Amino acid sequence: MRSSLIEQHYLDQQQFVQLEDLEDDSNPNFVEEIVTLFYKDSARLFQKIDQALHSIPMDFSRLDDYMHQFKGSSSSIGAVKVKNECTQFKEFCLAGNAEGCFRAFQRVKHEHEALKRQLETYFQLRRQAGMAQRS
Repeated sequence: MRSSLIEQHYLDQQQFVQLEDLEDDSNPNFVEEIVTLFYKDSARLFQKIDQALHSIPMDFSRLDDYMHQFKGSSSSIGAVKVKNECTQFKEFCLAGNAEGCFRAFQRVKHEHEALKRQLETYFQLRRQAGMAQRS
């Protein structure tokens, strides 16, 4: 399953494997916990971005700052497609293109949700494999 996520460019192999390498017997669910925190933090940032997108006048600098934070978080878990869409959003911010920012934000959210579904399945399969090994 992990190789599929890497092959489909959802995840960066090097970054995700580094996270997995941090798991041990004392913290066997480290990656899942990190990803859960990522999604909780994402909700907060998405709310801020959405508010900033609807402010008049639109503050492109603030939008860029929020997306910079989100892009960093995405990179930390190896979320390639999400990170790439963040880059597009930031380019629209630099160009002062409000419509481009709206469209790019929709794509960021789409890739974010697609990755979430994929990772939920991945972690579910890992838990099942762990239970099977303990049996």
